[in-house]
Amino acid sequence: MKRYHWLLKSLQMITLTLLLTFVLGMIPASPEEGMYPLSEIDKVDLQKAGLKIESKEVYNPNGVSLVDALVQLSGCTGSFISESGLIITNHHCAFGAISRASTVEKNYLENGFYAGTQSGEIPSQGYTCKITESYLDVSDIILGAVKNVTDPAQRTKVISDKMRELSEDATNEKESIVATVSEMFAGKSYVLFKYRIIRDVRLVYAPPQSIGNFGGETDNWVWPRHTGDFSIMRAYVAPDGSAATYSKDNVPYKPKRFLKINPNGVEEGDFVFMLGYPGRTYRHRPSEYMKYQVEYQLPYISNLYEYAIETMKELSSGNKELTLAFASRIKGLANTMKNYQGKMKGLKKIGLVEQKQQEEKLLQQFINSDPALKSKYGNLLKEIHTVFEMVNQNALTDLWLRQVVAFSPTLSKANFLLTYSEEMRKPESERSVPYQDKNIKQTLSRMEMSAQGYNAAFEETMLMKMLMDANSFGENSRIAAVDDILEGNGIHPESTFQEFIINSVINSKIREKDFFESLLKKTPQEIAALQDPLFIFAKKIKMLGAVSEKENQITEGKLNKLYGDLVDVKMQWKKTMFIPDANSTLRLTYGYIKGYNPSDAVYMEPFTSVDGVIEKGATGAEEFDVPDKLRAAYDKKDFGKYVSKKTGKLVVDMLYDMDTTGGNSGSPVLDAYGNLIGVNFDRAFEATINDFAWNESYSRSIGVDIRYVLWVMDKVGGANNLLKEIGIN
Repeated sequence: MKRYHWLLKSLQMITLTLLLTFVLGMIPASPEEGMYPLSEIDKVDLQKAGLKIESKEVYNPNGVSLVDALVQLSGCTGSFISESGLIITNHHCAFGAISRASTVEKNYLENGFYAGTQSGEIPSQGYTCKITESYLDVSDIILGAVKNVTDPAQRTKVISDKMRELSEDATNEKESIVATVSEMFAGKSYVLFKYRIIRDVRLVYAPPQSIGNFGGETDNWVWPRHTGDFSIMRAYVAPDGSAATYSKDNVPYKPKRFLKINPNGVEEGDFVFMLGYPGRTYRHRPSEYMKYQVEYQLPYISNLYEYAIETMKELSSGNKELTLAFASRIKGLANTMKNYQGKMKGLKKIGLVEQKQQEEKLLQQFINSDPALKSKYGNLLKEIHTVFEMVNQNALTDLWLRQVVAFSPTLSKANFLLTYSEEMRKPESERSVPYQDKNIKQTLSRMEMSAQGYNAAFEETMLMKMLMDANSFGENSRIAAVDDILEGNGIHPESTFQEFIINSVINSKIREKDFFESLLKKTPQEIAALQDPLFIFAKKIKMLGAVSEKENQITEGKLNKLYGDLVDVKMQWKKTMFIPDANSTLRLTYGYIKGYNPSDAVYMEPFTSVDGVIEKGATGAEEFDVPDKLRAAYDKKDFGKYVSKKTGKLVVDMLYDMDTTGGNSGSPVLDAYGNLIGVNFDRAFEATINDFAWNESYSRSIGVDIRYVLWVMDKVGGANNLLKEIGIN
């Protein structure tokens, strides 16, 4: 009998192994590999892959290396390219600075910008950059703080508080050091990063957007591309080297390391690597998370953003001033919208939800095959499913509450005042971070800045859209604050909402400077006594948001532990260590210049040339406008030394199979010797799914070739002093 049970168990394990091999063969190449944190770089055999320098040249914790040339630039990546603090990044990363500095008379977006001298370089309002100084694993401290915490919401709060406490303790403003604790694996590992901060960043060179944004939204997330998506900025510090906001007395920052440029570029098949600050990936998340994305978040956000974009385009049609005012926001929303549309298409195309579900069936069989594992993880996947049942039930309500304030500046001001009146009456130690004495000026400044470019027609249209959407939600997703507006007049929602928006929102005095400042002095009770419909509505939204946030904390607390357990048991199952998901910390990825097959019988080559710029320009479409100077240089075939030695063409953009995501915008593309040969700016449409899954066959990223950057600066921009500064004679 024992022999029979042993044989039966052996047959079951053989069957499981064969099934596992078959299914994993269907699943895309391991998505855990690709974005290596600093702690993992020395474990990668970069020389075998094609690197021609020592790995210590890339990252050396005890000395200066290439990572010291990298900066995190207000949500993007940039890199130093001169000893005087020049930073190269994307045009779309500098877009906000360019648009804010532009006027109808001095339209830097349309005409480009070039400071011939340092005195002509202009402040980039709202921009900062950070340089990674060091990192320290603090997992034991964080997890030790929640060792005996069983309440999910309390677990979330304790982790958040401990992360903030460690960050604040390690921050040293006098030394220009800010610190942040980053979660590497949810509920499993945490790292304290120290960054040198620079608060004076100036615009130095930007091509006209007919180069920097050539192809507009038509070409966004699409290959082939012909976009010169680059700009040059410079970092400044106080004379003593400390971080300082803009001052005419500030001096250029002297980086420890800057990148050398290879003006000869690379060719197809060449090894390349990238350093940067990729935003967020979610590759270790379960099938339930992917299902939530497909059914709720991705379609809701992409549809809402598409509506907002069309609204702004209609309002600004024929109005140059308004077009300029809306430009930055349209670009940001459009980028997210198309990205989300690509993700939805990609998730469905490769059936990632179904793949994850199949993988989880096999994982459950693996867990059940071992009594010890079954005792510890037997209900893990079931518990995750139970949590997501609640998440999905509240999904529309939660998404709506997260977006409504963002699309109503007036409601945002009211919400701010309500929070301000509550927070400023608490002891300093109990206030949330933005309302502490050391931060309050900056918080008020951000509020004032967000009010710039206010457009009543846009707010009216978007708020009507949001209210009508809420009114269409089913019984389980009702927004009580919206229903209260309709009380007694629910049969005419549109006219009722219109009256509320005009009378209580658009015509509110809250946007008047004197009135707003007078409200800053009032207590919560005094604001409530005003019986202002705007504040009544804002208060209800705020309370609903607080309830939703509490539920999210409970959910996050539960999932935080469950995700940690999921990674643990999957590592035992696959007998391997995982690379943590991207989380805006410095990472390395490597690969090769390589085309791909997006569909049957279609091959995409890895380089485009300036010939394609002219071909697209011939269509007459507005987004393919070709600047006269560029066309003139092309007609004269004035390509100088920047042509490819292999093809004889002036390369514009390139493709490579490196693993990137949002935040890698502006990352330097480096050759085998660590020289700059391009600037990453996008992914192919099929690769928008990179946040959830990476596959060598379709994950391709796009960069502007350094040869095109140099040619534009030389032949179109005449930026001779900058070319000399970066070592190009």
